[in-house]
Amino acid sequence: MYDYVKTVIPEERILFHRQMRDYTTFRVGGEAGCMILIQSEEELAKLISYLNRVEQEYFILGNGSNLLVGDKGYRGIVLKFDGPMEQIAVEGTRVSAKAGALLSQVAVAAREHGLSGLEFAAGIPGSIGGGVVMNAGAYDGEMKQVVEAVRVMDRDGQIATLDNDTMEFGYRTSTIRNRAFIVLEVIMRLAEGDREQIGAKMEDLAALRRSKQPLEYPSAGSTFKRPKGYYAGKLIMEAGLRGYRIGGAQVANKHCGFVVNTGNATAADIREVIEEVQERVKDRFHVTLEPEIVFLGDF
Repeated sequence: MYDYVKTVIPEERILFHRQMRDYTTFRVGGEAGCMILIQSEEELAKLISYLNRVEQEYFILGNGSNLLVGDKGYRGIVLKFDGPMEQIAVEGTRVSAKAGALLSQVAVAAREHGLSGLEFAAGIPGSIGGGVVMNAGAYDGEMKQVVEAVRVMDRDGQIATLDNDTMEFGYRTSTIRNRAFIVLEVIMRLAEGDREQIGAKMEDLAALRRSKQPLEYPSAGSTFKRPKGYYAGKLIMEAGLRGYRIGGAQVANKHCGFVVNTGNATAADIREVIEEVQERVKDRFHVTLEPEIVFLGDF
């Protein structure tokens, strides 16, 4: 297999024995046997069509901000966008970002060009590819409001463009969550605004995040989706789980909707806390909490 991969990707971008704790915001996770850095759509098309043909498992890694990798690692191949696949372009009120670009960087680029609409995204740590898959949002903003089109690739390496309606955006979901598409590029339409006012709003939202979220600890952001008619953090608090801890993993004292790594957590610790929270909230309130987090590999 690697003989073929080396015909597509230079050897310096084929990385072996990578510790996934270095690539996730939880700062936990075992080893990935192989990580490949992708710098073009052509490389990606050749690789995934081949990997699917030989039935080799793979995972597309963004910024690792919504991901819990098991302590025993991941046996498949990790594909990560790099270099040109992280570029951002602005033309008029349209912003185009390759899937590997960070949402925060795209928001800053919009601000620098006096474009409003992405202020909510400035503090979201994920990539824009992952952000559009899950319709990332915060403080009354979400990707659905700004996305004009998304360029995607299917399992055979074929490229298609999905408009906003076709994306079927919902709360923390889109059509891509249920289909074998890989996001390549996100095209957004923003509004002209005052650069100073845009920056001030971003600073206000950043201050609000610092006051309400446990940003001093590694985490994956909000651990659970908001259950219909409830708030996950409030349910967890009322179940008596504020500060609940297993090993180095803890329900955050500042915001019970976050499970955090207090410094020496394992992936197993974090998963156990998540499962215990789900069980206790289900027992007490008959509400099922669904994690926002993707679980990957062996625990």
